[in-house]
Amino acid sequence: VQLQACGGGLVQAGGSLRLSCAVSGRSFDVMGWFRQAPGKEREFVAAINWSGGSTLYADSVEGRFTLSRDNAKNTMYLQMSTLKPEDTAVYYCAARGRGLTVLRPHTYVYAYWGQGTQVTVSS
Repeated sequence: VQLQACGGGLVQAGGSLRLSCAVSGRSFDVMGWFRQAPGKEREFVAAINWSGGSTLYADSVEGRFTLSRDNAKNTMYLQMSTLKPEDTAVYYCAARGRGLTVLRPHTYVYAYWGQGTQVTVSS
């Protein structure tokens, strides 16, 4: 099983980026994104269920980020808009184990992790 995150980069404040997380090996009911800034703990960003009909966002990104997935491609997307310098971090995609369908914001309930992609927002 492999989660491959990509799409990060350098963008000016107010700009947009779209991250992708391609999954190989199997599919997952619940997937999410976390981020970790230098010197800080990894924090929850957003999570989505299998159908895409249920999403959960951190307060800090609510209204600016949109999470979606294409199950035919086994890929999850995070559309980030109105980016702020405080959004600068390494972004990780993650997935919960088989049969776990509840959206949770805690790192310890996600068993599978991608390698991370750097997002840098300049002021």
